[in-house]
Amino acid sequence: MMLGYKNAIAGALLAGLLGTALAADHPAIKRAFDLPPSADLIYSIKARQSGLTLGGDAVINWRAGEGKYSIVAETRTPLLGKILDNNSAGAVDDYGLAPTQFYEKRVFKEARTTSFQRDSKTIVFSDSPQSYPIKGGEQDRASVPWQLIAVARGAPDKFIVGSQWDFFVAGQRDAERWVFKVVQRETMHTAQGEIETVHLVKAPPPNAQDRQLDIWLAPKLDWFPVRLRFDDGGGDFVEQTLEKINPVK
Repeated sequence: MMLGYKNAIAGALLAGLLGTALAADHPAIKRAFDLPPSADLIYSIKARQSGLTLGGDAVINWRAGEGKYSIVAETRTPLLGKILDNNSAGAVDDYGLAPTQFYEKRVFKEARTTSFQRDSKTIVFSDSPQSYPIKGGEQDRASVPWQLIAVARGAPDKFIVGSQWDFFVAGQRDAERWVFKVVQRETMHTAQGEIETVHLVKAPPPNAQDRQLDIWLAPKLDWFPVRLRFDDGGGDFVEQTLEKINPVK
């Protein structure tokens, strides 16, 4: 009788610990945010894809207004043409960007779509049976840099070295917690001149062959990213450096 009672207590404690861990892995954090103005951002790129060293350009079309947002991004090289095509669209709610659909097509790979089904509060994937609940604040891989920008604009004094910013991010087949950390402030030389930036890193989980993202945000340029670097873990990468900002009214 006593053994069964102890086992029940142990089971309840384990369930509580697992529940806490799962909640920590799927953060739903409501923060102050301020969306940046609509703009077209033009970048030069250098990349390595499937062993090829490439140069080219990238364009990000960012739009926000009337309770909606959209992101359309294309990366091209003279040799391969379009090597990356992704887009995200959705609404703006109390958490910030609220995606409804994320699309990504990478060179030599099939296109995939991730859907945020707001009615059923579920994230589903075109190429995976996996699904996740929508709790609030979930992002996709295209929208998360822009959610980060909006949060930085909403609380710029909190983006100090060592600060960390958690998001739950959906990719092509699954979703996971992403943690961005402010590593330093850097002055960078760009086509816009010498720019003071805040350098953040999203590192993959330990022992995981996942994408790492470095992002340099420029507070004096509406916190737009002046450089982004995507490392895929297998040696492939795409690095984008800002050349021009075209405001859109």
